[in-house]
Amino acid sequence: MSFNWSFEVEGSAEQMKTELHANGHTIVISEPEDMGGKDEGLDPLSTFLSSLAGCENVIANMVAKEIDFDLKSIGFTVKGELDSRGLLGQEGVQPYFHTVYIDAEVNTSESQARIDELREKVDARCPVYTTLEAAGVELKTNWTKA
Repeated sequence: MSFNWSFEVEGSAEQMKTELHANGHTIVISEPEDMGGKDEGLDPLSTFLSSLAGCENVIANMVAKEIDFDLKSIGFTVKGELDSRGLLGQEGVQPYFHTVYIDAEVNTSESQARIDELREKVDARCPVYTTLEAAGVELKTNWTKA
């Protein structure tokens, strides 16, 4: 088993639409009409937050098997806050999320203490979560029993 994984996405962009391909799948990233796009897919920042939820889910399922955790499903609500002046070019304003909130409702027979154990292990191993953490983004997580 190789321990060095590589990921690649390729595609093309025209105006406010980007169509990308990876591993036989296609994703369209676009902006809504009020941002100059045609609303043909998720916007880039919502796509990013979706990646966080997807990654947390995958890692949760891996960890649940390892620690014999009864994981039936997880419902996610992920919100990010940023100051739009940064992405619009104002100097001195960071153009990225300053805070990301992750609320997860875990469908399980396990106790809240076990849910907390699962969350801690997932957050420590999720590549998207740890990338945000390393960038100094404030992460506020709340995992509760559904």
